[in-house]
Amino acid sequence: MLYKVKLKNADEEVIIDDKVYEYLTSDPYLVKVDFINNLRRHSSGCAVFQKTWKKAGGGGYKTETIYLHKMIAEKFLSDTKTKERRLVGAANGNKLDCRLENLLYRSRSVASRKRKTSSKAGYTGVYKENNRYRAVISINRKSVHIGMFSTAEEAALAYNKKSKELYGEDGKLNLVKSK
Repeated sequence: MLYKVKLKNADEEVIIDDKVYEYLTSDPYLVKVDFINNLRRHSSGCAVFQKTWKKAGGGGYKTETIYLHKMIAEKFLSDTKTKERRLVGAANGNKLDCRLENLLYRSRSVASRKRKTSSKAGYTGVYKENNRYRAVISINRKSVHIGMFSTAEEAALAYNKKSKELYGEDGKLNLVKSK
């Protein structure tokens, strides 16, 4: 069974498994801080719990931050964590889908490849040069030229092909808009 938990600061919900829901609503500390009802959407797109506490002795404040996906992975998926694969990500790219089957540990390089593009052309590895589009991909931290194309979509498809060839399932694929 799945649970949808409404976020406090957004019109969105986080999805969790019944096993996770049971943990979040029965752990004494999480119940005490009303964790389940105080989840917010973080600027990174993840579900997060944040609480500010007054420090003992009147020495200012301390903010506690708990990322839901990280806490779930540490509690339920720690046996899949390795020295290389230490960052938690969502297999389907939806950071609010915190089902156990969707969370996985990945390496820094894979996490970097899966990050949203900042390219003005709208596709990872695609850059406009004059009236054409260049496709490039990173191999061992070096930018490698794939080719020049008439449209951003053609360049994105060439990037996708090279990404699959080099990285398989761990490669980033552009969602190409059909015209």
